[in-house]
Amino acid sequence: MMKAYKSEQGRMVRMGAFWTLALLFLYGCMSLNVTLYAFMDSMQSSIGKIPILGWSLTGAFLVSTGLFLVGFILLFRWHQTPKLADLLIETESELQKVTWAKMPEVVNSSIVVIGFVLFLMAFLAGSDVILSRISDYILNGGGS
Repeated sequence: MMKAYKSEQGRMVRMGAFWTLALLFLYGCMSLNVTLYAFMDSMQSSIGKIPILGWSLTGAFLVSTGLFLVGFILLFRWHQTPKLADLLIETESELQKVTWAKMPEVVNSSIVVIGFVLFLMAFLAGSDVILSRISDYILNGGGS
């Protein structure tokens, strides 16, 4: 029963990742359509209209639609590879094993990191000042 739940949950994660990437790719192709239409005069001439939707068939529309279809097919094929599915399932199972820190631990660790960064910043700034004075002394001929 638990294994069936995990495989169903893994399938849902994979489908969510697939549709998220597909929507991002659709958005990019829509932006490409607008850009091609705005900047290339040859892409603005209409070949016809799509009857029900009333969209003009311009060169920009055809290029961006063709690119989206090819990209969607490639994304689907890539998504169906067993390696990717196994990777997503393993990643999810590893993330479920993570023990997240409590708020006091996070605050204490953050204070230690900020203190160390400030110390390191002061040390490097001091070293820079001292080394620049030494190099100026050497390059200027010993204090002239």
